[in-house]
Amino acid sequence: MFTGIIEELGTLRQITRGSASARLKIEARRVLEGTRAGDSIAVNGVCLTVTALDKSSFVADVMAETLAKTNLGQLTPGGRVNLERALRLGSRLGGHLVSGHIDGVGTIIRREPHDIATLLTVGAPAGVLRYIIKKGSVAIDGISLTVINFNDSSFQVSLIPHTAALTTLGFKRPGDTVNLEADLIGKYVERLLLRREAGGAGESVEDGGSEKGGLSLKFLAEHGFI
Repeated sequence: MFTGIIEELGTLRQITRGSASARLKIEARRVLEGTRAGDSIAVNGVCLTVTALDKSSFVADVMAETLAKTNLGQLTPGGRVNLERALRLGSRLGGHLVSGHIDGVGTIIRREPHDIATLLTVGAPAGVLRYIIKKGSVAIDGISLTVINFNDSSFQVSLIPHTAALTTLGFKRPGDTVNLEADLIGKYVERLLLRREAGGAGESVEDGGSEKGGLSLKFLAEHGFI
């Protein structure tokens, strides 16, 4: 589990491609502190396992599924990547809960200045947009950001100068791809709302549900949640 607060920009030093997989060697400093083989590090928002490391770099394997569902396969030696170590219990949660499991790949559509901030418009697949709400959270290349606005095909976020200076979003341009992870809590709430009541009897929660326990739209309305 991660927070979406990037610790440093690493540099991809080597990518070794297999028939349907890849091995990355990434130069880093801060995220190596206290890290051991077997630990997790998010690379552009993708949770990867450290398989080997030395004083200045670490190695991680990327399986076929990850290459197919993220933009890690587009990386080339010399490219910069966002890095974050796994969250420790008891640490400050400066961003939001980020699992490191990507929901889809988006594309930057527009980049425009707004006073000191930078507004980014990101095109996203329907599987991500279904969880997007105003003032809600989304992880872009592993960065925890707040949604300003959205429509049927894209959403908009704002970057403060600090985020632009210390992450890949500071130099990515329209046409570049980004890894997207929707809010984890939203996905769990949806799952609970869509499941049928225990035992399979009665209506689905979408139709109001039964009154034999479980979470339903009727229950949420009666208790002031909707």
